[in-house]
Amino acid sequence: MNTALLLIIGVPLLEIYLFIKIGSQIGALTTVSLILLTALLGVWYARYEGFNTLRSGMTQLMKNELPFYEIVSGAALAVAAALLIFPGFATDFFGLLLIFPLTRKFLLSKVSKKYSKKDRFVDKYIDGESEDLDDKK
Repeated sequence: MNTALLLIIGVPLLEIYLFIKIGSQIGALTTVSLILLTALLGVWYARYEGFNTLRSGMTQLMKNELPFYEIVSGAALAVAAALLIFPGFATDFFGLLLIFPLTRKFLLSKVSKKYSKKDRFVDKYIDGESEDLDDKK
């Protein structure tokens, strides 16, 4: 089954299940308040971390270095903010994992190891000879 289709169906089902379970334990109004609070605090903290990442990226640029980690980290922060805005406890959990610098760095290192191949950057040469055709005239 396609991963995107599985996520589109599975995430809302998981969120509904968690809403029912947690709502029955702490009450409906408290559940809704908790969802709104995590969305507001998550977006505020994502903004804070985003500015820190931007500042770090500008420092890298001033040193004439490519701010690769800062670019990837900024994209991860955007995804984290989106996950926190979506109502739900599971999306909030994954959004919080991406927002905090320690867990974000750990998760990004795991993803980068998975998608990087050591053979990709090995220099490959084609052996051959060349001949200048203008010299024969």
